[in-house]
Amino acid sequence: MSGKKQNLDLKHFSPIVSSEHLASAGGWQMSELEYGLITANNAFSRWIVQCMAAAGHPDFSTLEVLVLHNVNHRNRSKRLADICFVLHVEDQHTVNYALKKLVKAGLVGREKRGKEIFYCSTEEGRQACESYRDVRERCLVSAFASFDREGIEVSRAAVVLRFMSGLYDQAARAASSL
Repeated sequence: MSGKKQNLDLKHFSPIVSSEHLASAGGWQMSELEYGLITANNAFSRWIVQCMAAAGHPDFSTLEVLVLHNVNHRNRSKRLADICFVLHVEDQHTVNYALKKLVKAGLVGREKRGKEIFYCSTEEGRQACESYRDVRERCLVSAFASFDREGIEVSRAAVVLRFMSGLYDQAARAASSL
């Protein structure tokens, strides 16, 4: 590929909806976005697992890899509740199971302080995260750079995703009161 920046021309893409029966005349764009979220979520999950496998740790689920990266973030110990909050996971049992698996694998350590348990990366966990980063750079970031060198498009997409996350949370709360 040449060193020229590639632009994503949306004119060449047709709308694809996830569930035609949900796509009203004024809401087909939401269905199109939801289909994009479904496919992006599945591709992202597959990527996380494959990247971790390529980094030398093939037996971890998406959530387990995300928990490891969160625990490793900023080299600070974290509580189960903190990890769940940052990852936006309501079911603490799934994160607790992930932590137990990561502790057993030697990637995460745990320390009891009073009544609280804090989790931190071990040296092996930090090395696993560095290996993951190296694979990510080689396989993903380098390919992405030819599309959006300054990261403007991805930053815009991130803003939209954060906005949509809040909108879906608000809608979930409203739906639970019906």
